[in-house]
Amino acid sequence: MRRLRIILLLFLGLHVFVCSAKTQRLTAFLPDSAHNTGIAVIVCPGGSYCWHDMEYEGRQVAEWLRANGINAFVLKYRVANISAYCVGYRVIGLGNKYPNMLIDVEEALQKVYELSDSLHIDTTRIGVMGFSAGGHLTMMSYTHNRTAYKPAFLCPIYPVVTFTHKKYTHQRSRRGALGVWGQWNRTMRDSLSLERHITPDCPPVFLVNCVDDPVVKYQNSEMLDSALTANHVPHRYIQYRTGGHGFGASDTKGTEECRQWKKEFLQWISNLNQ
Repeated sequence: MRRLRIILLLFLGLHVFVCSAKTQRLTAFLPDSAHNTGIAVIVCPGGSYCWHDMEYEGRQVAEWLRANGINAFVLKYRVANISAYCVGYRVIGLGNKYPNMLIDVEEALQKVYELSDSLHIDTTRIGVMGFSAGGHLTMMSYTHNRTAYKPAFLCPIYPVVTFTHKKYTHQRSRRGALGVWGQWNRTMRDSLSLERHITPDCPPVFLVNCVDDPVVKYQNSEMLDSALTANHVPHRYIQYRTGGHGFGASDTKGTEECRQWKKEFLQWISNLNQ
């Protein structure tokens, strides 16, 4: 009995430590006033809803945006954590899962809106950009947003999209988002399959992926592109042949071909709302 109590205390202590270390955090990367375009982007790094790639899909993205006069805010949203994914302690209801990450991005949007006057941000040019599972969260920041603070544009980069398709679902992200039991709940899977929730009032979308992506099957982006097209949503879809997955804003990861997305995005965003 004593051994059982010790194990339980250790388990709960680990849970509290892990969850407290992964709470929401928004880090600003602001251009100097002379080069401020008034555009703001909330950046959602990927990581299968289990961790965050804070370097290539977080800091480097924000530094690149800042260098081009764009206010960047890197969001460390709540995720399952790799320990929860491997050990499975969310079986008994502990740990982060949907809608925690949605609440975090909603609150991040509200925060940037509230700071807009002091930071000289145009509230009609506040958007969300995300990578892989962060791309899924990017789209949810509009499709599932229950607040008055909506993004003006969306930039999912090699995103996770479907949670229902047998061949194309990225199962690690689905489990990370929905939990051990939720991943088998058909209603929950349907509710977070983005291709089923695009509406004509969706804001403009900049979408990028690579055919040779070994992690998230490229058909995810094709499904999103089809849904955007069917609903007449203004969007730019670029599908590269090479580049793989996880290149973020790196100047060395991926391929020379896929790294062109940054130039394409800057051109797209400069023409938006003009």
